[in-house]
This record gives sequence, structure tokens and C-alpha cells, in this order.
Amino acid sequence: MARILILGARGQLGTSLARRLAEHSPTALDRDELDVGDPQAVDRQLGRIRPEIVLNAAAFNDVDGAETRIDEAFRGNAVAPWLLARASRACGALFVHFSTDYVFRGDRRAPYGEDDAPAPLGVYGASKLAGERLVAAANPVHMLIRTAAVFGRAARPPKRRSFIDTMVALAGSRPLRVVDDQRVSPTWAEDLAAKTVELALRWRVSQSADLLGLFHVTNSGSCTWYELAREALRRSGIDAAIEPITTAAYGARAPRPAYSVLAHRRLERLGLDDLPPWQEAVGAYLRGERGREDGLG
Repeated sequence: MARILILGARGQLGTSLARRLAEHSPTALDRDELDVGDPQAVDRQLGRIRPEIVLNAAAFNDVDGAETRIDEAFRGNAVAPWLLARASRACGALFVHFSTDYVFRGDRRAPYGEDDAPAPLGVYGASKLAGERLVAAANPVHMLIRTAAVFGRAARPPKRRSFIDTMVALAGSRPLRVVDDQRVSPTWAEDLAAKTVELALRWRVSQSADLLGLFHVTNSGSCTWYELAREALRRSGIDAAIEPITTAAYGARAPRPAYSVLAHRRLERLGLDDLPPWQEAVGAYLRGERGREDGLG
């Protein structure tokens, strides 16, 4: 068994990672157990655990809040990953960190590959991009996994429900107005966790440099938030009014890319399977399934 540390372990992605890796008995720490922005605490914990693989699902994810809470955003998304990557290197561990499609400007209509130049619009995307660069500088044995529009169920009581759960909960109580001019690739936390575990455990066996670096991992296909909401309601058997609106009409504080679909070129080059279509992922999520069993060897 591998010695594995999961951070942000009771969030949506961390919960799925912990479930996928249960047979390895990972050490799973959440924010109340380790302040990932505290250098002494990080060095002390990783020095005690001596992991072989560190999976960092901890992050500052409030896209709108980041516009005014700039220091918090950069502490959570840039400084903390740098500290963890540095401590992982001291342990000789692979460091796996998650980033976002929001590192791209979104002014095109073709999927962004790993080699395309990022240009974030807002503070959140800028903080995540800074985290990518600091991780790469701190530990050459790393995987950076960009993903998008993640939905799942957290072990900790979440401050906010997933987008899908919110749409289902609000349907019928009031007319829904959902943005229809931002195109993304929705990603189920269970599918993302399965692919992450597959990549990390393949690296543990092979130690191949081909498995290091930047990957784009999302469910296949793309949609607008309006189309995602409509699919969630359809699969839930809910007939409710839902109105497509523009980003401008919604009036969010933070700018968001109009198009941030990610191409999975690294996975293709390695001959690895893509994730299922986002529609299938939504259906499995709503049925309460736990996803595929890929990568659990």
C-alpha cells in the first residue's frame, strides 16, 4: 500500500479521493486539522507522516469573494500549495494539486489545451495560476490537474450546495434564471477522483516523467450553466420554469470566461481513457452512485 496524504479531505473532491483510496488507509486532513498556509504546521505534519503521495484538494473556491478577499485567495491558492509542494519534495513525495479552467481568458471557441497560454480575468483565476507556477518551481515531482465546474457531495456540512443540488432544491419554489453564455465542462468529483488516483498510482509504479506535469481532466463534452441546470432537472423528473439569462444580467462580482472548455491532450497522448460525458455524470450523481472503480489497484 502507498502512504498517501489527502488535504481538504472533507470537501467535495477530497471526500471522493478518500473513498477511492480507502484500501490504502490514507491520512485525510481537513482545514480544522491542518492550516495549509502555516509553514511550520505543514512541515511538521508532512515530516511526521512521510507520505509517498500528497493530494491537495484544499483551496479558496469563492470566485466572487476573491475579488475583495485578495490576500485570502492568494494564501489559499498560491502560498499554501507552494508550502505543501516544498514539504512534499523534502519527503520525496509526489505532489498532486488541482487548478481551474478559470486560468483562461475565454475569448475563443476551441477547447484549451495544456500548452495554451493562460490569461485569467479575475483574482480567483490569477491566484490559481500563481499556485500552479509556485508548485512547479517548488517540486519537480508534481502533477497539476486543471478541472472545471466540479460537483459532488462533501463529508463536511458545506457552506454551499453544489450547483446541481441548488437547482434541484430551488426548482418549483421560484422561477430559475441561469446564465446561458458561459460554456464549461461540468465535472463529477467521483470521476475526477478516479482519474487522479489512476494517474498517481501509475506514477508510483512506473516513476515515469511522462506522468508528471500539467493535465486537463474534466468530464467530456461541454454546456452552459443553463443547459446543465436543465439537464439536472430533466434527470430529476422535475418540470419547473427555467429562464436563460446573460452573464451581464446575472451581475456576478467577478469576471468569468465565456468559454473555458478544456482539451485533454495529455491523457490522449498517454492513451488513457477520457472521462464519461457530463450528461452521464449528472445522471449518476443524482442517482447517488459512487462512480467507476478505475485506478484502485
